[in-house]
Amino acid sequence: MSLTQFTFSSTFILGLTGLVFHRTHLLSALLCLEGMMLSLYIALSVWTLGMGSTSSSALPLFLLALSACEASAGLALLVATARTHGTDHLQNFSLLKC
Repeated sequence: MSLTQFTFSSTFILGLTGLVFHRTHLLSALLCLEGMMLSLYIALSVWTLGMGSTSSSALPLFLLALSACEASAGLALLVATARTHGTDHLQNFSLLKC
C-alpha cells in the first residue's frame, strides 16, 4: 500500500470512527460525513489523474455535486431540528414522534 492510499484510507476511517463513536451533536455527525466525502473526492481525483484517461474525469465532479447536495440537505435538517427542538443533541430526537 502506497503512502497516498494509506492517507486516503486513514482519513476515511477517521471520519467513520468519528461518526460511529462521537454522536452527541448533529453538527459533528454532519462534519464527519463531509470529511468522509471529501476524502473520497480527493482519492477519486488522484485515481483519475493516475489513470490518465478522460472517460472517467467527470466522476470527481459528480461526487462533488452529490457532496454539495448532501451538505445542503444536512444543514437544512440542522436548522429545522434546531428550530423545533431547540438543540442539536442526537439523544433528544425520537423517530417515532414527528
